[in-house]
Amino acid sequence: MSTVKDKVLKNLTRLALALLTATISMASVAQNEHMNLPDMGASADTILSRAEEAEYAKALVRQMRAYEVLNEDPMISDYFEDMGYRLAAHSDRPNKSFTFVVIDQDVVNAFAAPGGVIALYSGLILAADDENEVAGVLAHEIAHITQQHLYRAIENQQEMTIPIALAMLALVLVGGGSGEAIQGAIMGGQAAAIQAQINFTRQNEYEADRIGISTLSRAGYDPIGMVQFFEKMGRITRAMGEGPEEYLRTHPVSVNRISEAMNRAQSMPKPEPSDGREFYLVQARLRAMTADSPDEALEWFKHRLDRADVGQVESDALFYGSAIAHQKKGDYEEARKLLQSLSDREPHIAYELQMAELDLEAGRDNQAIDILAGLYGTFPGNHAISLQYAQALLKNQDPDQAKTAATILRRQLQTRPDDPLIYELYARSANIAGETVRAREAIAESYYLRGSIHEAAMQLQVLTESGDLNYYQRARITARINELRMELVKLGQDES
Repeated sequence: MSTVKDKVLKNLTRLALALLTATISMASVAQNEHMNLPDMGASADTILSRAEEAEYAKALVRQMRAYEVLNEDPMISDYFEDMGYRLAAHSDRPNKSFTFVVIDQDVVNAFAAPGGVIALYSGLILAADDENEVAGVLAHEIAHITQQHLYRAIENQQEMTIPIALAMLALVLVGGGSGEAIQGAIMGGQAAAIQAQINFTRQNEYEADRIGISTLSRAGYDPIGMVQFFEKMGRITRAMGEGPEEYLRTHPVSVNRISEAMNRAQSMPKPEPSDGREFYLVQARLRAMTADSPDEALEWFKHRLDRADVGQVESDALFYGSAIAHQKKGDYEEARKLLQSLSDREPHIAYELQMAELDLEAGRDNQAIDILAGLYGTFPGNHAISLQYAQALLKNQDPDQAKTAATILRRQLQTRPDDPLIYELYARSANIAGETVRAREAIAESYYLRGSIHEAAMQLQVLTESGDLNYYQRARITARINELRMELVKLGQDES
């Protein structure tokens, strides 16, 4: 029996081929009538409506989830989402909708896509020296979107429609494409698939630098960070004696461009200094979680700690990352010693959450729940705390604890209705608590948000065949099935 992932791959591959075939064999007017999605390539002045941009952004994120390329660890994804929104709020289009994601690939790259989707690769985050460098990359990508460079770049390559861009992404991901190839698929079509990149004009790049530096300053980041990151990429390239890093292939940097950016950055007001603690903690967590092995991570942290230029704040983060690596290795006592030492010196939510996770793994469930209950009482809306607390409450499948978990998760869904993990946990909590209808509905939504619309519709259709539904449940579920069927029609998929 094929797995859900196999079905997702099959469906998206079929979608990709169907859309590409449609492009060749059908006139664009007929295609647009069939897909009911906007044509992006008719003119550089053709701008998507807010509703259309939101639709594209959600579809793109669902598709990336389907191929499991996103890092959705709450602490990591929330940090960079918050950074992105902080910058976007100080951009020249603060009302513009954005979606910020982290792609779990060891590639030094980032990209902006239509619909306001901006992706950072884990390799870029790990290559940065501080938060200002990553903020500089995000500010630059935000400027590409607010200045509509993306639409012009697409028009310069060829006429391009949103369904084709999604289809190209599907084909690249099915083939296990590189970060640069994924970016090209998202941004282009057949021409971009060949080029595997987007070539913004020199004017676009200078404009994104200029506007991004102003955004950085207004948001309270050091604008020098953008320049330092560009310089660093150039140094790495020269030292390796190979082709440039992927970020520089899609964002080529000249000496003149760096000089101009430096002059502009130095003319900006100096921001209030930040110790960067949150960034270093998230960066260390990312390194510990994505290393090929715990020993590899521990070796990296050890060498970094030996450097004379590492301050106390970064040192704490490195010990935190080491604790995670020791836990992954099964060395719970060493992990506990490190976390306790850090907490004694300067308490932090990250240390307490990791201690609770450690207790759960070590079978100390009551201690973990006590820690998490205390944190949740102090920070009731915190995403990472809420999810970890709910997971702890569900561990022993106790109906009363499951009801508490369900209450926590429903509150999270009010602010994060597009998070599949929350739906998965809610489905578990509802099932344990005996609310089987709610559980099946929730698991269907998790399938949908992970890119399997067909599977979601099937789950709900099976549910309607049950004789246990009351009138209101049946009406609600039937309405959702119809919505999913309409979406399948838009994407050119059947229901077989």
